[in-house]
Amino acid sequence: MYALVTDNEITQIITNPKTMVIGDVRYPAKIFQLWSASELNAIGIYEVVFDDSNKKDEKWYMNTNQSYDFDGNEVTATYGTATPKAHADTLWTQQDLDDGDLPSDKEVGDVKVEGLKTQLIRTIKQQASGLLAPTDWYVVKASEVSDYSVPTNIATYRASVRTKSNEMETAITNAVDTPALETLYTYTRQEDGTVTRPLGELPILES
Repeated sequence: MYALVTDNEITQIITNPKTMVIGDVRYPAKIFQLWSASELNAIGIYEVVFDDSNKKDEKWYMNTNQSYDFDGNEVTATYGTATPKAHADTLWTQQDLDDGDLPSDKEVGDVKVEGLKTQLIRTIKQQASGLLAPTDWYVVKASEVSDYSVPTNIATYRASVRTKSNEMETAITNAVDTPALETLYTYTRQEDGTVTRPLGELPILES
């Protein structure tokens, strides 16, 4: 990405090489590949340097649009301060009702916009359900065949999935803000070489 600078002001952002008319001269798109940086700078074209120091994981944050700045030698693109996504649900309020904004199928106190906690807990439930599904038939058979019981290892595994799922949901619920949620999901390398996260993992049935 390049920027055209005229009289020390950025006048155009160039996302792809293209023919440029600068002053009274038409320059072909090939100059972006063939010319050196100093040659491009001489006619006011600068390659954009990206500063992502303020950019955060979009799973947890809403980043600002990039702003461009020319300091006389370089054009930089930077992000502003990222805003954490809401970790808790936003609810419909009495004020929404008073303003006529409450949908006819909603009531005060209903969820207006789901927060990260609700979304993450739903995902945990879906993952746990997916892990339990292959062994559901043991439970069905045990309920229909009087002399059959679920094997001990299967019963133990299914209980461990539910226990861990509940623990994970509780940890998510107890997270006080979005950074705390992010920390739960952040993997770090341990002294023994393993890579783990505070939230942990749902157990897998060993074959």
